[in-house]
Amino acid sequence: MLQVSQPPEPPDNVTPPPRPPELQPRSVVATCAHTLARWVVIDKPSGMLSVPGKGPDRTWSAAAWARQHFPHATGPITVHRLDMDTSGLLLMGLDAAAQRQLSLQFEARTVAKVYEALVDGHMGQDSGVVDLPMRPDPTNRPWQVIDPSFGRPSLTRYTVLLRTEQHEGPAVRRITRVRLQPQTGRTHQLRLHMASLGHAILGDVLYAPPGVRAASEVLCLHATELAFDDVSEGHRVEVCSQPEW
Repeated sequence: MLQVSQPPEPPDNVTPPPRPPELQPRSVVATCAHTLARWVVIDKPSGMLSVPGKGPDRTWSAAAWARQHFPHATGPITVHRLDMDTSGLLLMGLDAAAQRQLSLQFEARTVAKVYEALVDGHMGQDSGVVDLPMRPDPTNRPWQVIDPSFGRPSLTRYTVLLRTEQHEGPAVRRITRVRLQPQTGRTHQLRLHMASLGHAILGDVLYAPPGVRAASEVLCLHATELAFDDVSEGHRVEVCSQPEW
């Protein structure tokens, strides 16, 4: 298992764009082929966009950081995305061929992705599968909804890691730390699937009731493991990261 390391310092000849100083990757891993990095995995903090959004205040993103620190990057670099509120491992290709090769692995579902979350309440089963079709709610974006008739297939496997209790004055909040393995990649899939079970993710401002939203200042959802094939080097790459909560 390859552990993430500290990010490199930006090159002297690159002027960094304005950005919130706290929104920096926690760590970064890159490999080299023919003296140039072909891909990069960054450990994205919660609150950082994966790609630039609309408006001058939404230009800073993980993709912008990657281009700043890897100025040789060419073509599209985005392979997949994490929600702005979700933290953890994000993979990018640093040349057009690498981006295409990695994107095809996501399409073929040969990339292994694992998340951890803190959810409200004690989950009754130690493991299980959530198989609920989803679609966007066009009248209430960016919300997603469960729709058995018109939703697209979405499947998540979960395993309970730990059940704990948090004392909040006289009240006690029951919390479950759960391992999540999405088999599909729908927008907000893990957030909606957990909420649909009655165990919303702590800090989720979209799908959790007010008390659960306020239980954490950040969304307690972290991409902890990522495994993919480095085609140019001919080996499987496994990266891991631990959440800060």
